[in-house]
Amino acid sequence: MDAFRLLTRSTKLKPTSTSADSRLPSTGKAANPQLFRTAETDELEAKNGKKRKRAAAAQQDEEDVPDLDFFSSNKRPATSVAEPAAATEEDAVSASVQDVSDEAEPMDEVQRRTILNSHKIKVTDMRDLEDIQTQSESTKDSKKKSKKSKKEQAPVLSKKEQKRARRLFPEPLINFKELRSKYKISSRLAENVAEQGFTVPTEVQLGTLPLLLGESSEPDLLIVAPTGSGKTLSFLIPVINKIVRHHHSNPDEHGIFSIVVAPTKELASQIVNEGRKLVAGTGVKITLMKKGMRISDSGDADVLDEKSDESSGSEDENADSKPTKERANIPLTKSDILVTTPLMLVNALSANRTTTMATLPLVRSLVMDEADVLLDPLFREQTLDIWKACSHPDLRVGLWSATMGSNIEDLTKSTIKERQEELGQKPSEPHALLRLVVGLKDSAIPNIDHKLVYAATEQGKLLGLRQLLRPSAASASDIRLRPPFLIFTQTIPRAVALHSELKYDIPAEAGGSSRIAVLHSDLSDIQRSEIMRDFRKGEIWILVTTDLLARGVDFRGINGVVNYDIPNSAAVYVHRVGRTGRAGREGGIAVTYYTKEDIPYVKSIANIIDMSEKLRGKEGDKSIQKWLLDALPNLSKNSKKDMKKHGVEARRAPRLTDKEDDGKGARGMRISTKSGFERRLENKKKGAIAASRNRKAAAANDGNVSDAGSWAGLD
Repeated sequence: MDAFRLLTRSTKLKPTSTSADSRLPSTGKAANPQLFRTAETDELEAKNGKKRKRAAAAQQDEEDVPDLDFFSSNKRPATSVAEPAAATEEDAVSASVQDVSDEAEPMDEVQRRTILNSHKIKVTDMRDLEDIQTQSESTKDSKKKSKKSKKEQAPVLSKKEQKRARRLFPEPLINFKELRSKYKISSRLAENVAEQGFTVPTEVQLGTLPLLLGESSEPDLLIVAPTGSGKTLSFLIPVINKIVRHHHSNPDEHGIFSIVVAPTKELASQIVNEGRKLVAGTGVKITLMKKGMRISDSGDADVLDEKSDESSGSEDENADSKPTKERANIPLTKSDILVTTPLMLVNALSANRTTTMATLPLVRSLVMDEADVLLDPLFREQTLDIWKACSHPDLRVGLWSATMGSNIEDLTKSTIKERQEELGQKPSEPHALLRLVVGLKDSAIPNIDHKLVYAATEQGKLLGLRQLLRPSAASASDIRLRPPFLIFTQTIPRAVALHSELKYDIPAEAGGSSRIAVLHSDLSDIQRSEIMRDFRKGEIWILVTTDLLARGVDFRGINGVVNYDIPNSAAVYVHRVGRTGRAGREGGIAVTYYTKEDIPYVKSIANIIDMSEKLRGKEGDKSIQKWLLDALPNLSKNSKKDMKKHGVEARRAPRLTDKEDDGKGARGMRISTKSGFERRLENKKKGAIAASRNRKAAAANDGNVSDAGSWAGLD
């Protein structure tokens, strides 16, 4: 007998921890895709997912029960092992139909309420209470209530009663197989979803897909769900299925039926890549908007006629009419779904126009990804112009984001009312405006670790970041962050400076400077796409960037995020740290450095971290202590607005040079480890070299050295 086994028989040894790599997102071992899943939820969904099995099948083990494939329309359903070989194809088909009818049984309100609450999904009707009550009364068709006065019909309710009246409990999506069996989506689309490996829906998919695919009227939606929870798939599946149905019913009608608006080119390109996987074989075409595209022909002929009538034969007017004629000759874009950024689409709609914009009469679905940014003052005017250009009376709008303020909700309600009044048309079916919130509103995902580190100065931040790059130096701290990861800065010059400071920190044996890159909006489209491609392929390990990549971009396997400069707002922090821990993966780390100048702006971020740890159930070892929250100062509303627009005041200078340095401010904000004495020596050397070149150039021009070419000292 083994002596070691005998001695350890009564002891409980801790399982040997393999390494931190097993918990890293880059290992590819994704956790359950649902962030708020519990054991009670699994039991309830297991009961609801397997109702009323046939008596013959109920006697068999679960392994012997046939796994029916609802996604394939032409393939024969799989049969069980115990099924006799002489079974005919008709028997298998009839059995599959019986299973489909059994699984399609609707849930009662208690079951729906339990599942939605366990997944922390809250659905609210955003319309006025009068509209909700009148619609409910119209469904009951009660003539007596219609004769009553308005006071009797709409009694004064308390705030709690109003919340209860607005709450809805729609039937959730338990399994992706229900898309075909219950909601009758396209068979080819269902096959594409199955080929991508999607089996268990995430919270946002569990709540939104039944609303968008149900038999009742499709609502306008406001979706607030955590980063990396599968929002792209949630709005692409209903949009594609809607277009497929339209193609079957109206085969002769062609044009742009859906528009997806995203704030950045990187996010728009990502949506197109995901959409192309889903539309394969469905006959639906998805296109990324590019410069020079012609997407609408409404009014082009009128513009040409007006210009030809008003022209008096002058050379200037004839020159102005050439671009219009050339644009009219460009063929229309043949696409069903157009993915674009706001400015690019507005420029295409208003090309060669002075007062009005071209309209998009066929668009029935408008999706705004990262809607809080699109309706922010930076993009608001462009986004509203696109919204108004979609003139179809049955237009449905979806606003998706991980953070959404109450001002966005009010703006959405007012815009929907104004648009209906301007069109003067009533939709074929009355539709509701619903808000679906997953988890706590405007909170970070609970499956990543947050670290808030005080570095005192800019040199301290650089030292801390270098410790993360060197595992031997980082062994003394409790932060374990391994590449690949993202580093966020406040401005483009700071990103460029940090990249130049770090690019030689990686040893040549590991790839050297090729393993670190910088990405910002001043780079060309080709450079940005190449950097994104190399980072996804794993050739680039560390990417220094601005808030350009803070929203929506999905990098699977990122181990962490470093906020070298603190975010401009709590919402930006939520989106930045959401680049890791995607699709429920655990092991992601978010490190945020702050200095003495950042202390007034840290409290909102500390509250987000504290809320995320409460969602995770982390009560004992919390990174944000109560004494820190009490000690941090509160920020006024004006200071928050100023911070959101411009960032930390000490880092707003676009370029920190010795000329702008007054001795304290810019010098303290410089990203460098060199002392001021070393910089002065470098500047003197550069000035001497430049003066020597000037003297040589002057001597070459004049034939001899003159006083004009002499060195006049440093500027």
